[in-house]
Amino acid sequence: MKIAGLDIGTTGCKLTVFDEKGRYLDTAYKNYPSKRQNSGHEIDAGAIIKGVLDVMKAMGEKHPDIGGIGVTSFGETFVLADEGGNPLHIAMLYTDPRGKQECKELVEKMGEKNIASITGLAPHEMYSISKIMWMKRNRPEIYRQAKHIFLMQDLVVFHLTGKAQMDYSLATRTMGFDITTLEWCREIFSCADIDVGLMSELVPTGTLAGCLRQKIAEITGLSVNTQIVSVSHDQVAAAVGAGVFDAGKMVDGAGTVECMIVVYDKLPDLEDMFKGKFAVVPYVIPGKYLAYAFSYTGGALIQWCVETLAKKEQETAKELGISVNEFLEEEFQEPTGLLVLPHFAGAATPYMDTGSKGAIVGLTVNTSIREIYRACMEGVVYEMLVNIEYLKSSKPQYKMIHATGGGAKSQTWMQMKADMLNVPIKALKTPDAGTVGSAMLTGIAVGCFKNLEEAAEYMVEEKKIYYPRKEMHEKYEKVYKRYRRLYDAVRPLV
Repeated sequence: MKIAGLDIGTTGCKLTVFDEKGRYLDTAYKNYPSKRQNSGHEIDAGAIIKGVLDVMKAMGEKHPDIGGIGVTSFGETFVLADEGGNPLHIAMLYTDPRGKQECKELVEKMGEKNIASITGLAPHEMYSISKIMWMKRNRPEIYRQAKHIFLMQDLVVFHLTGKAQMDYSLATRTMGFDITTLEWCREIFSCADIDVGLMSELVPTGTLAGCLRQKIAEITGLSVNTQIVSVSHDQVAAAVGAGVFDAGKMVDGAGTVECMIVVYDKLPDLEDMFKGKFAVVPYVIPGKYLAYAFSYTGGALIQWCVETLAKKEQETAKELGISVNEFLEEEFQEPTGLLVLPHFAGAATPYMDTGSKGAIVGLTVNTSIREIYRACMEGVVYEMLVNIEYLKSSKPQYKMIHATGGGAKSQTWMQMKADMLNVPIKALKTPDAGTVGSAMLTGIAVGCFKNLEEAAEYMVEEKKIYYPRKEMHEKYEKVYKRYRRLYDAVRPLV
């Protein structure tokens, strides 16, 4: 029996197929547009559904014997839907500015620390509940029609199976979920004046939803016996796919967003978490929790640097037959001394300041593109060092970092991170840990694997371990002391 992981992202969805031993077989990807402008950041949930059916059809034609598909998705974004699950409006992304006033009102009613003690989240307008409040207030005719409020995972699961269920980790991203009782918080929904009955049924991460509807099987070429699994929020799937199951390891997800995921063997002190505005999430292993420390621009900042500043270098690299990233990483193994504040899409943890802007400090007429490129890499890691400072009071136990995502392919960036963070980093062979984690949990749900450890033996492969170098760590520490003052210096100016 074949298994597959469906990863629903903000720019596209991917379905990756594995055999019953977790060996990669095939993949299909479909992109869909999102729209960002000053008045709102939006995505068409209908286009996501279509994209999912497209990749399922592409794989169904080649692998009709897929026995299970696990669904993981990005968080926060919700859509009001009718009884048949049809979206009633264009959905707001987490970066959409709407919901700020509603979040403020919710905090005034309940208290910031009270909400955090229930949800594991420092209140912020990025989370679903504030934007649902905005929809009810500003689009009341749509709210009145709604029979469901879906996030993207449960929207897709409903379309595939007819079952409205959402796993605990994704529910956390609504700011309406109690992470200790593992139930919707009726107090929050009451204060928000939102009908909690519109939300999907809550289930543990990795729970079977059912088999494919007949009409979906006909469209995709898959069997009606293909089982669909509600896996998790994409970052939780990434932790599973990185083989990180206990507090001795941490995940570095080096994708478009830079996200470090810390594992705790019990619920961490939520007051400590609140100081750094970290999200605390129930893990797939009962009693264990994850905390997210992240920057909105990880790989996105590197891509910006390449596409905006390195046009000539792209041409040169092409002539040499190498990637532009390899070309730009050839020199400057020492710290650049430049300071890059990576808030090009606002500041995530520990600030959660959407108004913050990016900055490059220390340029001269002699500064090269290679130096700026490397400084962008450094800036992403310095920002993670700030997060680690805030995490110290919660006494994290990690002694090793497992790195995934496109950034894990860069030997330069991996060695830089090991040196700067002063922790060994294990780069994994698969850059797409979320899809692997989704397939691992699917394999367990449908009986291919006994447990996470067995799934990891088959599916988590080490590429290389990078060890910190004492002399380089000391050099970066000196620059970090200057970086630590950068946000406070730049923020009043922008």
